[in-house]
Amino acid sequence: MSNNTIVRIKDLKKYFLTSSKTFFDEATYVKANDGITLDIKKGETLGLVGESGSGKSTLGRALLQLYQQTEGSTYYYGKTLEEVAPNYVFKTIRNLEKDVKALESNRIDRRKLKSQLDNAVDEKNKNKLQSAFVKVDKKIDEFFDTTVKIFGGLVFSQDLSETSKTVEKWYTIRGNIITLSKELSLEELGLDALTERNEQDTKRGNKLKSKIQQLVNELKSKEAELAQVDSKIEQIRLTAMESDKYQRYQDRKDSGIDLTRLTDEEVRPLRTDLQIIFQDPYSSLDPRMTVAQIIGEALVAHGMYKKNTQRLTDYIAKVMEESGLEPHMMHRYPHQFSGGQRQRVGIARALAVNPKFIVADEAVSALDVSIQSQIIDLLKELREERDLTYLFISHDLGVVRYISDRIAVMYGGHLVELAKTADIFKNPQHPYTKALLKAIPRFSDKELEFDNISDVKIDFASFEKNKIMDKDWVEVRPNHFVACRNLEKAVN
Repeated sequence: MSNNTIVRIKDLKKYFLTSSKTFFDEATYVKANDGITLDIKKGETLGLVGESGSGKSTLGRALLQLYQQTEGSTYYYGKTLEEVAPNYVFKTIRNLEKDVKALESNRIDRRKLKSQLDNAVDEKNKNKLQSAFVKVDKKIDEFFDTTVKIFGGLVFSQDLSETSKTVEKWYTIRGNIITLSKELSLEELGLDALTERNEQDTKRGNKLKSKIQQLVNELKSKEAELAQVDSKIEQIRLTAMESDKYQRYQDRKDSGIDLTRLTDEEVRPLRTDLQIIFQDPYSSLDPRMTVAQIIGEALVAHGMYKKNTQRLTDYIAKVMEESGLEPHMMHRYPHQFSGGQRQRVGIARALAVNPKFIVADEAVSALDVSIQSQIIDLLKELREERDLTYLFISHDLGVVRYISDRIAVMYGGHLVELAKTADIFKNPQHPYTKALLKAIPRFSDKELEFDNISDVKIDFASFEKNKIMDKDWVEVRPNHFVACRNLEKAVN
């Protein structure tokens, strides 16, 4: 995993049920997203483009877990596993011995099934064996996506029971240290805020000082305890290194948080990191709430500020100014604003909780062209000032061009092309990308020079009907990926 990745999507699928299973018929689904694998880099704006119904907005909502994924994983790297300390991590740690035994058993089964598949003649039997092979292969893949991500090469330690207990202790202590550190910071902020101009402030100050000293002592104790556990893990690591597979497995250790495996309670604190700006600035704002209430709602809910305090009001004013709104407007209601102003309120709401990653879902498509450029410029400024990462969703390549570092093209629930923005415009490879580019209004044909879409023989109607897409990327040039069965014709 590249150390600058903030979100990693692996084989994400999102199906919507269209009819339930009955005695006569199987259940039917719409495959909004089917097998999406993608890395989003820290600090970049990744543009996601495609026609209406291509699955763009569904992908944005699914990776934020606003929609529950049907299959696949979404890893978030803006926080560490020990900061979040999810239940699935401790469950995996405690199941180490059982999972390692299951891995060996599954590998034996896979070898047997592969041999049987190679020798099978009957088509019906082949399909049955292939189905069994896929199931076993998936179990092995899950082992690497869970156990190995947490333990790395320590899965080859000599005493798995001891390894499990030690790693669990390490996560527990690290979690305690992080919690104590946050509490200490809050108490120190409270102490700094006191002016001690009266007896009440002095008493409160003394209590805070006592509490701070207590927290400092607890932290020192936990850090000493952690040092002992670190030493124990180093001993275990030395025994694991005797295995020739150690380094290969150690390289797979990964601190990413699998958002799909978190409980609702565990996801909630991460909502401050992962935000969304909605398409419609009219329906996305509660008409019964003032702007101050809209922006401040999440701040209060997440315990970042207390309700009806001057500190909250001052912070809301600051965020409004950053978003291009006058602070004196904070007591107005959404209907008193223009469309562009309302979208700035939506941006301020997302910005207020200090997110690291924002999905901008068609954030400018409902606005006039002149206002679109202002909002895009604002988003670019905020990205630089706050070190934000965007997934910028739009059906308009012309808009995406001016904000995106890279562009991913989506068609029929699949990604079909991924490259730097300049490469997409100069050297589009997939026929669908070329079709989108042809649709952009421009002053002359020389602005975009590439093969005419009519020169590429590809049956889009068949694609749309069967939803048959190529899932494997072909790297046609450095960092330019295409999924296209007619690639030779697309490139030429």
